[in-house]
Amino acid sequence: MGIEIFFTAVLLLLTFAVIDLVVGVSNDAVNFLNSSIGSKVAPRQVILIIASLGILAGVTFSNGMMEVARKGIFHPQFFTMPELIMIFIAVMVTDILLLDFFNTYGLPTSTTVSIVFELLGAAVAVSLIKIKAADGNAMTLGEYINTGKALIIVFGILLSIIVAFISGAVVQFFSRLIFTFDYRKTLKRYGAIWGGFAMSVFTFFILIKGAKGASFITDEVNLWIMNHTWLIMFLIFIITVVIFQALISFFNVNILKPIVLAGTFALAMAFAANDLVNFIGVPLAGLYAYQTAIAADNPLTISMGALSHKVQSQTSLLLIAGAIMVLTLWLSKKAKTVTETEINLGQQEEGTERFESIWLSRTIVNMVASMMNIFRIFFPDNVRKFIARRIDPGHYKPVEPQADRPSFDLVRASVNLMVATAVVSFATSMKLPLSTTYVTFMVAMGSSFSDKAWGRESAVYRVTGVLTVIGGWFMTAMIAFITAFIFANVIFHFRIPGFIALLLFAVVIIFKNKQKHKGRVEETESLKIFNLTQVSDARMAISNTFDHLAYLLKEIRESFDVTFDALFNEDLDRLSQERKKVKQIQLGANVIMANIFKVLRLQQKKDAKISYKYAQTIRRLQKLSDGHRDTVVRSYKHIGNKHKGLLDVQIEDLKKIKICIMDIFLKVEISFKNKEITNYQNIIDQYKYLRQLADRFNQEQIERIRSDESKTRLSILFYAIVGNCLMMAKQNIKLLEIFNESFKFDKELANSYIKLDSQ
Repeated sequence: MGIEIFFTAVLLLLTFAVIDLVVGVSNDAVNFLNSSIGSKVAPRQVILIIASLGILAGVTFSNGMMEVARKGIFHPQFFTMPELIMIFIAVMVTDILLLDFFNTYGLPTSTTVSIVFELLGAAVAVSLIKIKAADGNAMTLGEYINTGKALIIVFGILLSIIVAFISGAVVQFFSRLIFTFDYRKTLKRYGAIWGGFAMSVFTFFILIKGAKGASFITDEVNLWIMNHTWLIMFLIFIITVVIFQALISFFNVNILKPIVLAGTFALAMAFAANDLVNFIGVPLAGLYAYQTAIAADNPLTISMGALSHKVQSQTSLLLIAGAIMVLTLWLSKKAKTVTETEINLGQQEEGTERFESIWLSRTIVNMVASMMNIFRIFFPDNVRKFIARRIDPGHYKPVEPQADRPSFDLVRASVNLMVATAVVSFATSMKLPLSTTYVTFMVAMGSSFSDKAWGRESAVYRVTGVLTVIGGWFMTAMIAFITAFIFANVIFHFRIPGFIALLLFAVVIIFKNKQKHKGRVEETESLKIFNLTQVSDARMAISNTFDHLAYLLKEIRESFDVTFDALFNEDLDRLSQERKKVKQIQLGANVIMANIFKVLRLQQKKDAKISYKYAQTIRRLQKLSDGHRDTVVRSYKHIGNKHKGLLDVQIEDLKKIKICIMDIFLKVEISFKNKEITNYQNIIDQYKYLRQLADRFNQEQIERIRSDESKTRLSILFYAIVGNCLMMAKQNIKLLEIFNESFKFDKELANSYIKLDSQ
């Protein structure tokens, strides 16, 4: 291949750099946005502006990290420019696909680990090819690869996970002990000192992580900063204590807000300084390799030993990369998805849990509960009561409406940022490798654990979520290595056709991921319909419940319509789609039930009779969702297992059943939507008619069984569907009775809602 083709390859690498910046920032934004967004310290636009400024400052500090892509994983003097270009292309295609995959499922991972193991995998592939061509021994692989670096990173992962979680839990425990959940009172006493300490930590973080890699700071200035770090931190502490105390005493300012915003800036800056190499380091290394090669007499065979030397990156290129990162931060929908995953795992109150319970999470929760019971023995009863009173979230009633309530308060947000910056700063000063993602995530999980966010109602689900994320981290390393190894072999052996095939493969995968993410976002948005708009007033909240029930009945009715037709036509694809919708309908029902519990807490004793009737909604709702799920799943399994389809006479029977149940669903749905019972007697008559049909069809089915016309599995399916339809029709009528009782007590309220709906 001529030198011209590698010019095109370098241009492609630079294009990949832009794409990788987009997918990388979408995943890593959670590192510095989580605390601010979760605590709602400021409007989202303000938070993004602060983070954007931090990114633009941080990219100019990232020059020192660029060496990793050039010489950190392999020894460049053993490779030629074409070989390095092949390695770099394999790495970038792998990185884009891997990060886009994690973004699609909203799982935070480490871009540092991904790029390191991609470089390792691709370099090992090319090294083995070179060794085989030279008839060498595979034991000489160590001459090509810096394997020690990869092992140190793996050790750093394990250590950072444990240290970050414990640090977050311990600091949060003592912080909560000092400030309690009603922190506005205690903040006046200790807030200034707390703020001074936090700002000192952030300053140390910025100096340690930033100054030594800045492209515009001279060696003399850098040396002076390093020698006077503790003096700078002490001065920052004194100055900020004075300023914060004045803000508290004279202006009644909540100083936790500027602390959290300052921490957001510091972490955003550190992210850009530390992780920019993960996105553009490889393409810039490819560009430098190409420039070095064309300056030589033998560009295709010259050794790339020049990459071992230190190279100063252009500040203009770094700022362009920073601008792309900022645009991604503002525009990326996947960044929002990844952020929501971490916030949901740390939210203070119960909510819809994204992850299911697994045996390992249940085992861990049981072990921790047993250990806590043992620890209680060593503390006197009065000490335990004092601690319990100080850290009990139940002693503080939030003043914000439910919809505006943050996932956690500013005390925890400031702890998350302060501990994360302290751990990363300490590890950096000790030259220990770690991932900013791992540290920030595990600190957030440790603080939420200590803050009793993982209560008995949610612990197993939160632990499952944490285990899923941690498992994804280790999968990142393995997938990155294997995929880059395979891609490098494909490019090396098949050259241009191999690269084109990989490019087409990547485009297809990214398109599918985009479609999948769009579907996941739509599912999440659909659940927001069930959020209570009014929680402060019990009667208005009850009305909201029946609005939600109307929407849920509509979803079940439409799903039933499709399921029946698909079963009649033995359409497995449509049944498979409806089976996927079952989970979403179940989640919607669970959200409504959770809302009912919130409303019951608001109701007064004088509403005892209404409360009892309203509470029965939960039981009826459970039976409705269970009946829907059973019908869909049974139909799917029956057709999926290739059992005999329904007989023509059974289809005719079920069509009549379908007409009745659909009519009942529709009439009850309209009643809830319009806040008035219409055609109540007609619904009762329909139910009686449905029962008569069911009795007659069941008797006829017995005859078919006796004549061996209907086999066992077919009979089970038929009886189950008829029984579910009967049960669900009855639950609709019971819900209608509860609706009538709930609104009988306040006709004026009901009328006001009818007027409101008509506007």
